[in-house]
Amino acid sequence: MGLGGCIILIAVGAILAFATDWHMQGVNLDVVGLILMAVGIIGVATFSSIASRRRVMVPPTTVVEEDRHHHHRDGYGDGYGA
Repeated sequence: MGLGGCIILIAVGAILAFATDWHMQGVNLDVVGLILMAVGIIGVATFSSIASRRRVMVPPTTVVEEDRHHHHRDGYGDGYGA
């Protein structure tokens, strides 16, 4: 569940807990809303802690290029010899 899902849980929980006056037999919507809000807040905290670990910067490495052009002298094409 991403950050958006956690925010939706918090919003739905707040609506159920504070903005409705429905009464269902066997279900207390205020408690359900508070539980949804708590799960959403825990999800946001978990998501932000995982996301902050992903953003750890690795220092740049220095690349050293070596001269790999080795000239092979065979004695014929370099002006020496015949």
